[in-house]
Amino acid sequence: MKQEIIMSLTENFESYANKTENGIEFWFARDLQCLLGYSKWDNFLNVISKAKTACEISGGNTIDHFADIGKTIKMPKNAEKTVPDIMLTRYACYLIAQNGDSSKEEIAFAQTYFAVQTRKFEIIEKKLQEFERLQARQKLSETEKQLSGAIFQQTGSDKNFALIRSKGDKALFGYTTQEMKNRLGVPHARPLSDFQPTIILKAKDFATEITIFNTKEKGLNTERGISDEHIINNRSVRKTLISRGIYPENLPAEEDIKKVERKLKSEEKKNVKNIDKDSLK
Repeated sequence: MKQEIIMSLTENFESYANKTENGIEFWFARDLQCLLGYSKWDNFLNVISKAKTACEISGGNTIDHFADIGKTIKMPKNAEKTVPDIMLTRYACYLIAQNGDSSKEEIAFAQTYFAVQTRKFEIIEKKLQEFERLQARQKLSETEKQLSGAIFQQTGSDKNFALIRSKGDKALFGYTTQEMKNRLGVPHARPLSDFQPTIILKAKDFATEITIFNTKEKGLNTERGISDEHIINNRSVRKTLISRGIYPENLPAEEDIKKVERKLKSEEKKNVKNIDKDSLK
């Protein structure tokens, strides 16, 4: 397919997009009919019917993606006529393209177009998940520093902070920190949290925040008292996770957070360079 045709079809498809008052993006079926090269409405309705079936099979609600409406069109001598039409979500448009006649150039383009758009979405979603995990890891590090500070303030020493944290891990996972490292294949010298998923990082952060609060609120001034508090809080968080079917010790290791951080910083630098280049054009 020639590049100019691809560019033209892309611009046309996006230019026909509409939005509801709630900001939901949609296309009119009669507009899409023309964009996809169907001259007869009845033939296009057959494709829409197949798309609806595909939606139902995938577990979707057709009403949410295919909304029947009436559309007023202009007729000769300033007359008007109401014809049936359908409001389609982007997902509905995708299903229609997948069920259309692939021998049509427009359908072939649409199938490729939506495949690319879906891939772009997946990439963006992955980056957002990586960024969220990095933020959660940084937040946990900061909270643990605050706990270390609270222990020092209350007891005059924080030399056993690592031991208290490890006891928290045992309460949360049912395994010691080193045992969890062994289970997940984490290098001996690296923190366990650098290889754990976002939900565990947030769970550990929450338990630690409670320990900090109660250490100050209850005036805990011994290592034993703070350690017991941290164990109780991690056990409580574990109980909550398990009640929702999440067993912390069974979740697989994630990519090294240091690699994720370097990757995100590298991409950020590339984006800045591209912005600078564009601004000079």
